Amino acid sequence: MPVAPDRLAWFGDRYQAIAGNIEQVIQGKRPSIELVVTSLVSEGHVLIEDVPGVGKTLLAKSLARSIDCTFQRIQFTPDLLPSDVTGVSVWDREKGSFTFRAGPVFANVLLGDEINRASPKTQAALLEAMEERQVTVDGETRILDAPFIVIATQNPIEHEGTYPLPEAQLDRFMMRVTMGYPDRAKELEMLQTHGERSSFVDLKPVVHAEDVVAMSSIAREVHVADVLRGYLIDLADATRTHPDILLGASPRATLFLQRAARTVAAAHGRDYVSPDDVKSILTSVLNHRLIIRPEAQMSGVTVDEVLTQVVGSVQVPGTRDAH
Repeated sequence: MPVAPDRLAWFGDRYQAIAGNIEQVIQGKRPSIELVVTSLVSEGHVLIEDVPGVGKTLLAKSLARSIDCTFQRIQFTPDLLPSDVTGVSVWDREKGSFTFRAGPVFANVLLGDEINRASPKTQAALLEAMEERQVTVDGETRILDAPFIVIATQNPIEHEGTYPLPEAQLDRFMMRVTMGYPDRAKELEMLQTHGERSSFVDLKPVVHAEDVVAMSSIAREVHVADVLRGYLIDLADATRTHPDILLGASPRATLFLQRAARTVAAAHGRDYVSPDDVKSILTSVLNHRLIIRPEAQMSGVTVDEVLTQVVGSVQVPGTRDAH
């Protein structure tokens, strides 16, 4: 059944409200902002990877501030324990029993700052929460409230004292987003806007947590034609058989592509996914999952170059077929 036009209009208004609100703080980075909002609505998680000082943490905080929801931040360090993330049961002398004290993972928006500075054991504490949206402590499973998104940041340049994220955890992030430096005009605007007082201080919520849950429900109703599903599989298969790729896209990546493409389509007011929707998020969904063969790396081959070749090699279904 097609999504009613009024519901699509409602979706679009709130999608643009969240992105526009964040843009008051993060100027000149609308594409990166929209990718993070898309991941939120698509029930995915985001890894923001870039050099220090370009607004990674501020973007995550601005997203949380734009939604009337709970927000927690974890500063990952080598001595951080898994219980510091998930919570711990403590003995209550008066009650004569153990009481669970929830960790910061029990939030709608969780910022994991410099996630690669924590030990693998602590990084793994997030795996169950990210994939199954639940946390198991001392044999008891607790369900996380919706919406739930982990926004993790890491610096790709400085590797001293870090623990690279394993492939199993990288694969659980729907997207990897880079910020990049602003252009001259936007940096001048930033100096004027933030010179005396950060605009983040004045940021107010523009939607409620329940609105995000409703947006996710609408996105799930967006139609994906069989030929589009075939296109997604062909793209994933092309990464698996490419001669320069050692590890291609997983089936989870194909699911993420479909979910994110549905959100992009709804944001553009359509109740069906087009090939352009897929192409617009392909690099962000796949670039952290693919491993280039060592000999190709030595020749200077990059993941983005391979993805460009993949897109060019896979036949695009016709517009008429996509409806």
